Amino acid sequence: MIDFDKMIDNHIAREHRPKAIGRYYPSEIGSCMRKVWYSYKYPLEVKPDLAKIFEVGNIMHDFVVEVLKSDKNKEVELLKSEFPLKIKGQDFLVSGRVDDLILVKESGKSWVVEVKSTKSVDFVKEADKKHLMQLQLYMHATGIHNGMVLYIDKTNLKSKVFSEKYSEEKAREIMERFGQLHQLLSQNLLPVAEARKKEEMGWMCRYCEYCEKCEKSEA
Repeated sequence: MIDFDKMIDNHIAREHRPKAIGRYYPSEIGSCMRKVWYSYKYPLEVKPDLAKIFEVGNIMHDFVVEVLKSDKNKEVELLKSEFPLKIKGQDFLVSGRVDDLILVKESGKSWVVEVKSTKSVDFVKEADKKHLMQLQLYMHATGIHNGMVLYIDKTNLKSKVFSEKYSEEKAREIMERFGQLHQLLSQNLLPVAEARKKEEMGWMCRYCEYCEKCEKSEA
C-alpha cells in the first residue's frame, strides 16, 4: 500500500532558507521577541506537522477567496488577493503578503481582510493581539483604514469576524518594535524573554522550540 502521509509530507515540504537580518515579516512581530531573535540566529527546519498546519491555513484561505469571488455573494467584491507589501524602516525592510482586499458595496468602503483558521471558532472571543498587529501593518501599508480579522473553523467552516480601525500610533509602535528587533540582531544582543515575563504571553513558552536555550539565556 502507498504511504499517503509520507506523500503529503513530500508534497508540502519547504526548502529551508535561513532568514536574513534586515528583512522582517508582519506575522512574527507579535510573538515573543526572544523567540523571533532565536529564529534568525538559530534557524530550524519546519517540521512536517507544522508544515501541515500551514498548508491547512493556505487551503482555508483559498476557500475564503472562492466565497468572496462567488456570484452568489454580490454584496462584496474581491479587489485583490495575496498581494505583496513592503514597508521600509530606517535600515530594514518589512515584507509580507496581504490576504484579501474587498469592497463592501452597500457602504462603498474597502476593507483589508486577514484570514486565520482555527480548531474551534467557539473559543475565539476576541481577535488575537498578534493578528491585530499584522492587520495594523497592512492597513498602514495599503492606506486602507478599515480592517477585519476573519476566523474560519477548520472542522465546520463556521466563522467570526472582528473589525479594527487603523491607528497611526499603533502602526508606529509596531514599526518601532521591528526597529528594536533589528538593533538587537545587528548587535548580537539577546532580547528579554518576553513570554516568561508577561502573563498574557506565557502560553507561548509551551510551544516554543527554543525553550531550552531561553531558559539558559544562551545567545
